[in-house]
Order: sequence, then structure tokens, then C-alpha cells
Amino acid sequence: MSMDTIAKSWLLTQPQAKDSVRLFCFPYAGGGGSIYRGWAQAFPSDIGVYPVQLPGRENRIAEQAYSDMGTLVEELAQVIYPYLNRPFLFFGHSMGSRIAFELARTVRSKWGRLPLGLIVSGGRAPHFPEPKPIYHLPDDDFVEALRRFSGTPEAILQSKELMELFMPLLRADFTLDETYVYAEEPPLDCPIAAYCGTEDREATQEEMEAWARHTSAGFTLEMVNGGHFFLTTNKQVLLQSVIKMLGQYRSANNPLV
Repeated sequence: MSMDTIAKSWLLTQPQAKDSVRLFCFPYAGGGGSIYRGWAQAFPSDIGVYPVQLPGRENRIAEQAYSDMGTLVEELAQVIYPYLNRPFLFFGHSMGSRIAFELARTVRSKWGRLPLGLIVSGGRAPHFPEPKPIYHLPDDDFVEALRRFSGTPEAILQSKELMELFMPLLRADFTLDETYVYAEEPPLDCPIAAYCGTEDREATQEEMEAWARHTSAGFTLEMVNGGHFFLTTNKQVLLQSVIKMLGQYRSANNPLV
């Protein structure tokens, strides 16, 4: 199978030759690439926005979801490498923030490449372990624990048939996220922009501020009104800020980009 064919399953849209900058977006646990639907239309036309579709969800629901961060990131690095021939950024929300962070470190170690910036949203700094893991709970307790995140619709949680469909994905994603172990490496030599929900109990302001230690090139934190899923409930405010931040990053890197 060619890399182009493989990439077509991992990226909801395919990178274009006209891109001057590429933004790759990673979902939260249980989420799919469709959470970034509509983002591309909000950005300048020369910025390519590419939601990453992980196995086990949406159009890849028949595939087995990854439950190990290292294995996932190694695969992702190979898939995404051909498209790092333009300036690029990684954006991730919650679980996606740690995927984006580890992917940035992996492409640095493998190929000496770095994003223009790493944008992390609603995900505590990677050196903080999950304080209340749920991945190992029995099914009934696991479903009840999912309610604290308010990310899975109640209609799904109450449907035995739908939960049988989604349980493997949710189990895998929470295992991947909650068993992730941070390993010490030098900080990234690219700026990190963090976004934190004002009412987010899963990634507090203090836990988001701690991302500062993972960059040697500048850190910003912006508070966004909302809970853990301000990514969707306050989408326009977040988008406007990300667009502004991206413009600052590429101007600092090359005023002519």
C-alpha cells in the first residue's frame, strides 16, 4: 500500500501543494477528526488544516484503536512525515494535546524537524499523570465515570447497543491517555500556546501553565470561557485566537511566508 493511500485514511483531507503552512489537528479521547469540521474555512486559503483521523472511530470504526501512545506516535510520524515539507503546526485537545506533544518530539528526534508552534488545548502538561484514571474500571463504573467529562452524549451512555459499539474505542483511548508516561527530554525549541477552559476541572489553569517548562521558545496561556469541551462550546473564540497565534508564529519564523 502506498503512503498516499495510507495517508488518505489518517487525514480527512489531503495536503495541497498550495499550502504555505499546514496545521494538523488531533482529537480528544473518543472523538474523531470531524470535531475540526469547518476549521479550514475559517483560516486564510494558503493555510491547510488537516484533521487527523485515528483508527477505531467514524470512517475507521472497523479498525482497532491504539491503546499505547508510543506505538501510535511511531505510526503517525511515518504517515505525516511526507507532509512536513512545509512549515507546520500541531494542535491537540485533551488526549490530542499529548499526542501532538509526543509527535513533535518524535519528528524532532527522527528528522530534526520542529513545528512553527505547538498548540495545546484542555490537556494538562504531560509530566502530570492522570490523577483519577478510569480505563481499568468495570463497564458500569467506566460508563458512570465518563459522565464527568460531559463529552459522550447521555443518549449513547444509556444505550446498551451504542455502548457496545463505542466501548472498544473509549477503552482504548482512555488506556492510551491514562497509561501514558512522560519521559524527560530537552524542551522543544518552538513556542507553545495553551488554551484552558475557565470551568475545566480536567485541566486546570495551574496544570495548563505547567506546559511552559516544555518549551525554550516562548509560552502563552489563554483562558476560554467554558468547561472541558470549550473546543466545541466556544469554538469561534478559540478559532479566532488560534488564527491570530498562527499568524504570529509564521511571521516570527519568516516574514515572507
